[in-house]
Amino acid sequence: MTDRREDMTTLPLSGISGRATGPMLFISDLHLSPGRPRPVKLFHHFVDTVASGAGGLFILGDFFEAWVGDDELDVPFNAAIVAALRRLADSGTPLFFLPGNRDFLVGEDFARAAGLTMLPDPVTIDLSGTPTMLSHGDLFCTDDAAYQAFRSQVRNPEWQTGFLAQPLAERQALAKSLRERSERAKADKTPLIMDVNPTAVLAAIHAHGVARLIHGHTHRPARHEIRIGEKTVERWVLPDWYETGGYLLCDDSGCRALDLSLSVGLS
Repeated sequence: MTDRREDMTTLPLSGISGRATGPMLFISDLHLSPGRPRPVKLFHHFVDTVASGAGGLFILGDFFEAWVGDDELDVPFNAAIVAALRRLADSGTPLFFLPGNRDFLVGEDFARAAGLTMLPDPVTIDLSGTPTMLSHGDLFCTDDAAYQAFRSQVRNPEWQTGFLAQPLAERQALAKSLRERSERAKADKTPLIMDVNPTAVLAAIHAHGVARLIHGHTHRPARHEIRIGEKTVERWVLPDWYETGGYLLCDDSGCRALDLSLSVGLS
């Protein structure tokens, strides 16, 4: 798996355009784990109500708190999440998964079990006539040199092959250690370093001629407008699901951010 923006793939959405079959939904950064029951409840609520009947659901990374290989499919917690995705897919909602920095080892076994299509990062789609770039977002955080070096290492196929050859328990322990190390490192970093670099964002927009960028990762939900000559490009940052949960809905009228905190009956 390479990390070169010039290799970005364009995904044809023939047959599942928002104009033809319903709104497209975008989520990221759920960080699902047994230790966080609220996001799990929000996820099941979302699948059973909001996502049912959508024209498509795009999961843009960090769906799981950690994923160390598709042999984790047998873990009961993971199996229940995958079963919920499969029910949604079988009901007629196309599902797409773009891995993040916590679940970049999600593979084809997971995709088959959940009934979804894997996407590269980044990828472009024609979203109701608007060329749109999708990404997890961490590749734009170029000011964080230490993280980018780590990202390049773990996205290397040789590293992944060696890691996946280790017993599951050892991989789970290493992932836990890496998460703890990451949290300690964040304390020494400024918020600006952990956000996207505007120049990196502009370079990607220029290179691929998109009018919209949708990503997660930074946990700073917002809509940003970027002026490029006479054109305005919008950048949507998706929310995490630690507290309320939220998603982006896009259709022929444009995109709008919605949350799951109203009347869901979750405490």
